[in-house]
Amino acid sequence: MEIAVLGPLNARVGPASVVPSAPKPRQVLALLALNRGNPVGVSALVDELWGDRPPRSAEATLHTYVKQLRRMIGSALGPDHVLGPKDVLRRVPVGYRLDAPPDAMDVSRFERLASAGRAALEAGADAEGSELLVGALRLWRGPALADVSPGPVLRAEVLRLEELRLTALEERFGAELRLGRHRALLGELTALASRYPLHESLHAQLMLALHRSGRSWQSLELFRGLRRVLSDELGLEPSVRVRQLHEAILRGDTSLDAIRDHSDGGWSGAAQGHPGRASGWRGAATGAHVVTP
Repeated sequence: MEIAVLGPLNARVGPASVVPSAPKPRQVLALLALNRGNPVGVSALVDELWGDRPPRSAEATLHTYVKQLRRMIGSALGPDHVLGPKDVLRRVPVGYRLDAPPDAMDVSRFERLASAGRAALEAGADAEGSELLVGALRLWRGPALADVSPGPVLRAEVLRLEELRLTALEERFGAELRLGRHRALLGELTALASRYPLHESLHAQLMLALHRSGRSWQSLELFRGLRRVLSDELGLEPSVRVRQLHEAILRGDTSLDAIRDHSDGGWSGAAQGHPGRASGWRGAATGAHVVTP
């Protein structure tokens, strides 16, 4: 069984899809898939489907949805398969459990690759870490569960997955900035900063990429826009680290510039080797360590 949730919901047994067309059975499948190998309680499934206003027939209706899923799984498995549909979608004391191998889930592969990429970055291997994170991010085909109308339980899961994706993106951008790939990042960072107008780390990375690309004036304009939005929406100033980056750009701090590192054929920040590799720079005039994730 192959299950994909990093985009439209897709679940297959061999070539056959086992994704129902009706919205509520899709929710059941999505929630069971995200908890692959672990039981999902009847109460959690009922909360997902009907929130705090379940019908009296909620549990019976839920079981009907499970039977629909089992019929689709059984049809895809065929009569000669060793496993039956009740072996794949099991009834357990608290509720139901979907059994599938770990690698059957795209989110499991994403988390494994992202974790390996993070470990490589922590070891100082930016090129390897970036490559692993790119591989992880390629598994995304759009917003998580893009074609499922989520209830409260799935909505929390979707937010969790989106946060994991943003974290992987930030880590990848940090590595590629240290490798001197600032120009290649401009389009992607610009789109993401526009999509997340309150996200300071993405704005800081775009500020640094613009500055290193000879577009410091745009970097300063970006900071002013971020400052205005934070003030208008939240009544806040940008964080200390973003303000320090802004000040360093204003004074033309040379520690922000990328320099050639001939040892690996790439580019790295002038402060490579200093503590806190996420930044790639240290405020030269003040000596203050500044992180731009």
